Amino acid sequence: MRALVRKSVVAAVSGALLFGVPATGAAAETGAAAEAAAIACDDDSSGQDASFYPGESAGYTYDEKFSAGPKIPGLPEHTPQGLAAWKDWDGAGNGLLLMSAYGKDGSNAKIYGVDPSSGKTVGDVEIAETHASGIAIARGWAFVTGRNNAEGHYTVRKYKLSELADALKAEGSPYVKQTGEAREVYGASFLSGDGNTLYAGKYSRDGREKMYAYDVAADGTLTTGKSFEIPKGTQGLMVTGDKFVYSTSLSRDVRSNLYVIDKGATDIDIPSTRCFRSPSMSEGIDDLGGKAYVLYESGSYQYPDARNVIENLHEASVSGL
Repeated sequence: MRALVRKSVVAAVSGALLFGVPATGAAAETGAAAEAAAIACDDDSSGQDASFYPGESAGYTYDEKFSAGPKIPGLPEHTPQGLAAWKDWDGAGNGLLLMSAYGKDGSNAKIYGVDPSSGKTVGDVEIAETHASGIAIARGWAFVTGRNNAEGHYTVRKYKLSELADALKAEGSPYVKQTGEAREVYGASFLSGDGNTLYAGKYSRDGREKMYAYDVAADGTLTTGKSFEIPKGTQGLMVTGDKFVYSTSLSRDVRSNLYVIDKGATDIDIPSTRCFRSPSMSEGIDDLGGKAYVLYESGSYQYPDARNVIENLHEASVSGL
């Protein structure tokens, strides 16, 4: 029955106009300006409290596909931002989830390593102050969003994976230095890695933005490639074999969205694009071992009034998305 209901839903994405018809009710909850073009987003929900996370349910689609995963480390003192999957981080075939987070009042940022099979935090390291809005792994390097430079432009730092692995295994919270100078890019509100490619894009509350693909050389040097249109409010990207999955969020008091789009699509207004609601304040997203993981920042000390205060990663089957 729910599938039949969903097919009848014509809802605005993040408060946008859909097919020229003004959004009302739940579809207009952000009150944001309309997108230039429209994508139907499944917002069908019971309106009741969710079963595996605090607050009101995001929607039937999300609640059926996802469940609670490992605890998010560093809460509430640090604010989680980026998520990256590290395959075979220890040379023994084990995977690790890396989470970047920023601290209070100019303190150092953090990178946490979580074993998804046990849910335990295997270690954490400190890095130089940054909002740490994105983290990604590509060609033997970990890339993290740097501080904006003197002109206010975005930068990306790089860290050797071998040094990061050693630091995560050490006692305490060792400080890890970046390698070389930060690289200026068009945008680095989120980062994602795919083999020898780094994706970095710019967040916008007002409309769609774009991200660029960067070829990663063996020494971590980035060469700019083509650009891609991205949804409004993009906070994270998961790249699978054939899809781009964008995590988007606009505010602490409204639902987020997950967009599933054909991999490599430079225009998101295509018939195959799908979108459904997710809990508020979604951030990074990535996949490891056939599971997709979504990170939320709402468990931070800054957001006690968030619609959904989430302290766990959420996980789902990649094929199910």
